[in-house]
Amino acid sequence: MKSIYFYETEIGKISILENGRSIIGLYFASGIIPNSAKVVETELIREAKKQLDEYFAGKREDFHIALEPNGTEFQQKVWKALENIPYGETCSYAEVAKNIGNPKAYRAVGMANNKNPIPIFIPCHRVIGKNGKLVGYGGGLDIKKYLLDIESR
Repeated sequence: MKSIYFYETEIGKISILENGRSIIGLYFASGIIPNSAKVVETELIREAKKQLDEYFAGKREDFHIALEPNGTEFQQKVWKALENIPYGETCSYAEVAKNIGNPKAYRAVGMANNKNPIPIFIPCHRVIGKNGKLVGYGGGLDIKKYLLDIESR
């Protein structure tokens, strides 16, 4: 049974989705409820929100909660690499491609980054353009900048 709950945060409305074992989704400003998801604030969702609040307050650098993103083998590899980008640091799509052993796959890395179902927890906001500029983010570039600013304090 999937559960989802909605919150108002520093970055606007978000919703957190879980499957009874792990967090499987974080959505920005989304009123969409996935099929078969019950609107209820479970203990797991409450813990995820607590950790997010600590992160927003600059008191948490790492998340310690079960994550279970659904994606292809390639996407899983990219998302695992994103989790290895240290707090407060950024890297380019090309660097992520190189880190997963496929240096020419930077465009595919960008697509996998775009499909990340659990942003912030899986820190796709830490991936920037090769020229150092902020590019693409599901929540919008203003949120990406906000998250990177938190980490640069």
